[in-house]
Order: sequence, then C-alpha cells, then structure tokens
Amino acid sequence: MRGKHNTMTKDKAVHGRLTVTEVEEFLKNPPAGFSVEALSSGGFRVHSDPEQSLVLIDDCESCRGKILFQESLGRQVKMQNLKEYTSMRQSLLTKRIYLLMSACEEDSSETNMEKAETKVLQQYIVSINGSDPYIKWQMERGLDQTISSVYGESYRVDIDLTEVLENWAAKNLLTITDKPVKVKPVWRDTCFTLKYYSDALFDFSHWFGFSKRKFNLRLTRPSCE
Repeated sequence: MRGKHNTMTKDKAVHGRLTVTEVEEFLKNPPAGFSVEALSSGGFRVHSDPEQSLVLIDDCESCRGKILFQESLGRQVKMQNLKEYTSMRQSLLTKRIYLLMSACEEDSSETNMEKAETKVLQQYIVSINGSDPYIKWQMERGLDQTISSVYGESYRVDIDLTEVLENWAAKNLLTITDKPVKVKPVWRDTCFTLKYYSDALFDFSHWFGFSKRKFNLRLTRPSCE
C-alpha cells in the first residue's frame, strides 16, 4: 500500500448500509465476527464467520506482508448448479458483504497524456449490508433483471459499487498534505462478479458474449425515482 502523504478519515461507521475501513485499521481492530492472526513468516491470516459475513476478497499484498482471507470466496464467484446459485443469492441478501477496494490517483504528464500512471493512495475493506431493505431490493431487482434463467444458460454478472465509493469519497477524503487541493480518487476493484457455468451444449449467448451483464448499487434512492 502506498500513499504516506495522504490522509483519509478513519470513521468506520460512515452509514448503516456501508462501512469503509483502511486495511491497516481493519487488521488492528477487526470488526465483530473477524479475527486476525499474525504469521511467523510475515503477513496475516484473516478469519471470519461465514454464517454472518460474505467475504469476497482475493489474497493481497500489504506493506506488512501478504494478507490471506481464509473463508473468502474471492472476488469472482463461480457456480455450477441451481443449488450453488440459490445459496449464493441467499447470502447476498442476508449477510454483510466484504470487499477490498483501492483509491488511486491518476498522474498524466503533458508528454504522455494518453497513458496515465496510477498511484494507489489507500486500500480499504468496504462492506455493505446485504440485509438492509434498500440494498436487498436493489440486489434482488438487479439479479432478476440480468439473469433471465439459471438452468441451461451460462452468464456473468458484475455488481458495481463505484458510485457508492465516489459518494463516500466526496464527503470523507481529506486533503493530501503536500498539495493545496483535494485529489479526486479513481477507484479500482469496485466490482464483484458472479459466474454461472451451465453444461448446456448450445449456450450461444455465452459463446458470443451476450450473457455478460452488470448493475450498479447505490446507498440512497435518487429523488427523481
């Protein structure tokens, strides 16, 4: 993790539907249902209660070593039958979902405007409450609209939290100390993916890429709705 010159707020309880915690703070003070084990070889092993939490985080590197998430399903969840899909859907609608995301700064020079370099400012453990009525409603609607059926059809669905993080950052990202203005972060790894693989012989939609879909999550309902 980089970004020793930047300062971020450390409030965990930003909203009942959302928590955003710096990785270092998460390791020092894990939330209820989590425990952190320091490894003799360096790094950490994070344990969680799968009955309460749905962890969708790939193992990652930090400035203090590798972080292993023992009960994590990973950012891309693969399902091969209706039972696995039903279980995953139930988890999304009843548990707190944990993801790892990065706030980055793009630095494009005058000589190379087309290829901007990305610097990681901070990494966060982001969680959303899948059982919250509004989050649950969005998740149900998004899954129903993007997945026409399960049996006989393969698909990939990305659930995107970019808007959630951008709104949070607008209120909680503080000034970078060596610069006179705020830096608007570019968020990375804001999606998690559900992949269902059918054994159908003629899954034409999947072959031609038509089964790739996406929907966005929000914390509040727009006033125009």
